[in-house]
Amino acid sequence: MIDYSSLISKKASEIKPSGIRKFFDVANTIEGAISLGVGEPDFRTPWQVRRAGITSLERGKTFYTSNWGLPELRRLIAGYAQEKYDLTYDPKNEIIVTVGGSEAIDNAIRAYVDPGDEVLIPEPSFVCYTPLAQMAGATAVPLPTYEKDSFKLTAETLKAAITPRTKILIMPYPNNPTGAIMTREDLEAIAAVIRDTNILVISDEIYCELTFGGLKHVCFAELPGMRERTLVINGFSKSYAMTGWRLGWVMGPREMLKPIIKIHQFGIMSAPTVSQFAGIEAMKSGEPDIAYMREQYDLRRRFMLSGLRSMGLSCFEPQGAFYIFPSIKSTGMDDEEFCEKLLYAKKVAIVPGSAFGESGRGHVRISYSYSMKHLEMALERMEEFLKEIGCL
Repeated sequence: MIDYSSLISKKASEIKPSGIRKFFDVANTIEGAISLGVGEPDFRTPWQVRRAGITSLERGKTFYTSNWGLPELRRLIAGYAQEKYDLTYDPKNEIIVTVGGSEAIDNAIRAYVDPGDEVLIPEPSFVCYTPLAQMAGATAVPLPTYEKDSFKLTAETLKAAITPRTKILIMPYPNNPTGAIMTREDLEAIAAVIRDTNILVISDEIYCELTFGGLKHVCFAELPGMRERTLVINGFSKSYAMTGWRLGWVMGPREMLKPIIKIHQFGIMSAPTVSQFAGIEAMKSGEPDIAYMREQYDLRRRFMLSGLRSMGLSCFEPQGAFYIFPSIKSTGMDDEEFCEKLLYAKKVAIVPGSAFGESGRGHVRISYSYSMKHLEMALERMEEFLKEIGCL
């Protein structure tokens, strides 16, 4: 018999399973459960985008593309950056098309850290950053954010965390799980802290199209002196409802992309060809679809905020992404216990805030990327649950 446990690498053994998937997987085994745990848009990929992918297959376009991605897609991404943020990137060597934003994040971290380097990660935030930093041999350093600061990273917190070993700062805004955003003024304060350092920034802007209340997303690379040190990560999953197509990109100065393209070409080769043709169409015609989905998410956001507050739960108002992050401290339960009891008692799956870092403890993440019918049913069941445990 092979002793597999003795063969598994130490790094892989130390990685904790995703706290998001834990509750999602359990919910899938419970008949009638409503799962609000995964950031999966309930909208279908727009038809004209799906048709472009289908047409590419019918025409036999199933070949490898350049490691960098299809030239037309990179030109369109460059045009997007120019139009949205007045940022100029050369599509030939300053944009890499990746297998979702996740591959871009992984490659960017691996390209720049050595054992002992530190990666600064605001928390609560998406579950992948810390494990990816650890697998690359770096030390993940959490930067706690708090509801009193609207879950924004503050300059004071950043300044206190920087050491001679600091190599990368992750900027995950709009934020998953809190729905927090950073304004231009907020970002300028962060830029002022790192301007005279040698710290690189990975700005994960996958939710950049989903900001509400008339607020416009500001790309970190827009700020004076920040383009030269920033890798901008984005993709099609959230904005265009293209999660399963696995298509993203990373933009940055050509010198910053040189080590990343090497990792990408040996580990992946190229992003799926069919997805790239679909992405071309999304870039060309998807703006009205984005606007419609953003409007619908905004309706759901306000519905969830009102519903949760009416139950007596303290709830920060999210201004971006499609998550809401209420506090459940008033119930006397910790977030793990609350989510587990809610799931088994009322068949509603949400995610403990602690899955996104210690500063998320005492909160839960609810995704409102689901239909109004499901959201209404979930709120009704949550209200019943709170009444039954004597909290309403």
